[in-house]
Amino acid sequence: MSFPGMPSGAGGGVGGATAGMSDQEAAMVKAMQGAMESCPFKTVISGGMGFALGGAFGLFMSSMSYDTPLSASGQQLTDLPLREQLRRGFRDMGSRSFGSAKNFGLVGAIFAGTECCIEGYRAKNDLTNGITAGCITGGVLGAKAGPQAAAIGCVGFAAFSAAIDSYMRMD
Repeated sequence: MSFPGMPSGAGGGVGGATAGMSDQEAAMVKAMQGAMESCPFKTVISGGMGFALGGAFGLFMSSMSYDTPLSASGQQLTDLPLREQLRRGFRDMGSRSFGSAKNFGLVGAIFAGTECCIEGYRAKNDLTNGITAGCITGGVLGAKAGPQAAAIGCVGFAAFSAAIDSYMRMD
């Protein structure tokens, strides 16, 4: 891969990226690149990034869901002292945020790990990998609710993955 402003050959694999390095440094760079391209590494990174994104999303969504003083539960909350209102609000936001973070992290890890394994098995990087990984991810996530939910999850995740992948591959 060549970046603007770089001489040709720089960044184009281990040979160009390690120009001017000792043999030990070149071997270390090659080992790090191999680790970063491995399926376990991609799975962990995707799960971690999904966890972070899910936490931020959950925090935002939970901050928008508080009752107004006009509802019964909102009236009970307004009768409490301010410190107790804040404590309950932050505790609720934290638990909802953590729940979203776990779910997003799980989806990211399952999808990335499955897609990487499929890509390694097929030795191709095409739309079929993402669609198949989406189907497997949706099926696994829906399996607890029964076979119909697993099938719907499979179709839904596969369709979403196809839409996103085809958009990202447009030239």
